[in-house]
Amino acid sequence: MSIFLDENSKVIVQGMTGSEGMKHSQRMLDAGTQIVGGVNPRKAGQSVSFDGGHDVPVYGSVAEAMEATGADVSVVFVPPKFAKDAAIEAIDAGIGLLVVITEGIPVKDTAEFFNYAKGKGTTRIIGPNCPGVISPGKSNAGITPANITGAGTLGLVSKSGTLTYQMMYELSDIGFTTCIGIGGDPVIGTTHIDALEAFENDPDTLGVVMIGEIGGDAEERAAAYIKEHMTKPVVGYVAGFTAPEGKTMGHAGAIVSGSAGTAQAKKEALEAAGVKVGKTPTETAELMREIIKSL
Repeated sequence: MSIFLDENSKVIVQGMTGSEGMKHSQRMLDAGTQIVGGVNPRKAGQSVSFDGGHDVPVYGSVAEAMEATGADVSVVFVPPKFAKDAAIEAIDAGIGLLVVITEGIPVKDTAEFFNYAKGKGTTRIIGPNCPGVISPGKSNAGITPANITGAGTLGLVSKSGTLTYQMMYELSDIGFTTCIGIGGDPVIGTTHIDALEAFENDPDTLGVVMIGEIGGDAEERAAAYIKEHMTKPVVGYVAGFTAPEGKTMGHAGAIVSGSAGTAQAKKEALEAAGVKVGKTPTETAELMREIIKSL
């Protein structure tokens, strides 16, 4: 099995006709994703031809695309200033999964559409500023390279896009049910805890790799959740041990203030919850490999 996304997922792409949307739609199609439509009000009624014999129709709205295709996932490649409107349109249409790839969305906008989705209660958001979600061999909603790894028995949830890719490669000998890049902005839709809960409930996921980074307290909260609720082994990695105090590093959410949000504090919280934490991605992968061998 997989979580959030599988071979039956019907995907539409908001912003498909833009340069990034076109490039990554092709990659998603190459990975076997069922892309059933694009959304662009100015190009409604047209279709876009992709390599591999894929002709994808363009609809004027998410609601129209869902009605015509039965789509249940939307991937957003809309520029930051239009992203809130695109998200709200998808939420209003009742899309089940909304994967917001766009980087640089104002936090106020994200907070507004996240709370709007929460009020509606029908849409799960992944992102923004994230690589999306991939269930290897089944479907890919986002920008994760699909050829790094195959299907297997591990789950992966990560704040960092590039570290998601590295961990997929490091553990490609075992493979993954689903890999989720949740994004590193201060406000995000799906959290570490949401993904951990889904992996815990997925019978085919035997162990979970969790990648965090400095800033905020998401990893400490995840540690408390793991201690209380997880029966499956979790291995962790926290990026940012060398980050200087008070400086934003990479992601907008990765800022350390005093001792709060440091990599060391997160490592200690995870280890106190029984999570083995690697010093490097390679060491983290090796820890998981040893656990899987012993199961």
